[in-house]
Amino acid sequence: MKISLLRTPCVLIDQPTVDRNIDRMQGLAAQHRVHLRPHAKTHKSPDLALLQIARGAVGICCAKLGEAEVFADKVRDIRLPYPLHPSNADRLLALVDRVRVSFIVDHLEVARGWSHALHAAGREVDVLVKVDVGLHRCGIDPHAPDAAEFVLRVAELRGLRFRGLLSHAGHAYAAASTSDLERIAEDEARVLTELRDEVINRGVPIDEISVGATPTARFSAALPGITELRPGNYVYYDRMQVMLGSADWGDCALTVLARVVSRPAPDRLILDAGSKTLTSDLVRGGTGAPGYGAVLRAVDTCIPDDRLVIERLSEEHAVVRVNGDCPLAPGDLVRVVPNHSCVVSNMVNEAWMVSGLDAHERLHIAARGRIA
Repeated sequence: MKISLLRTPCVLIDQPTVDRNIDRMQGLAAQHRVHLRPHAKTHKSPDLALLQIARGAVGICCAKLGEAEVFADKVRDIRLPYPLHPSNADRLLALVDRVRVSFIVDHLEVARGWSHALHAAGREVDVLVKVDVGLHRCGIDPHAPDAAEFVLRVAELRGLRFRGLLSHAGHAYAAASTSDLERIAEDEARVLTELRDEVINRGVPIDEISVGATPTARFSAALPGITELRPGNYVYYDRMQVMLGSADWGDCALTVLARVVSRPAPDRLILDAGSKTLTSDLVRGGTGAPGYGAVLRAVDTCIPDDRLVIERLSEEHAVVRVNGDCPLAPGDLVRVVPNHSCVVSNMVNEAWMVSGLDAHERLHIAARGRIA
């Protein structure tokens, strides 16, 4: 079926581009002999996770237990780099019965709560300590005097099989240049390996140093001490990654097919894809880019049309400012590269797998909406 026959708005996933993106990141990991564990919150599809594993990934990451419960039907090794609370012990124990699970801690009382729950159930689960390397969201402060002591205390707890340290350099998304990204990756590795060495010197082995962010992955892979990469967005990429220099427009596998539904003025047109499809995320880093996505010049090209700026979204409308001559009229189709593809995946039940202008099959986004 031609994409021109699809109802809009809809999400398109270009299969050849996905294959190329997966192979490139897996090749990077293999080149530097580090494990690749993709974050599945980008695609939320067990079928795509199986494709990543078939190409060499050691397992996946999930954002929440709800996601993991869906992926556990097909994937055997799942890491949750999220601060789970022991109130979810029943769900985690049920998951442990199905697949290999690991998770993170960054608070001693929470770690003790997990220790009590897991030991009482006669289980032992892999755990890593989350380290704040600059995002200042979750994680222990590696510069605090008791940082190594925290790790030692976690390693002593029954029911927790201590594996190592884990971080997410999410502040890389605000980087202004490639050199900034490289510096952030280097700082991350330095902070983690310094803490690792201090812990090892106090008698506790550390097997894993896990880092995760698509913008820094190309630098992190080659840094000494790193054992695992956890990028997610690389499978699709998006406008934000292009602005950060992590990808080219031709690497953007996910686009939104939309239709012009109104042309109320020469300098304004309206698309049928609003915030429920394109998301309200803005580009933060790189050279910056205005608006809520990049409209491509034609449905068969990956080149943005600089005359068109999606300057405003309501739930069902995208208001596009037209700069100069533009022949688009109601009924015409456009493709939009969203600012942030991960959020787009969570807003639709299915996407269309395509090759160029040919739609082949529906991709069921099985973990869509699993936010708890």
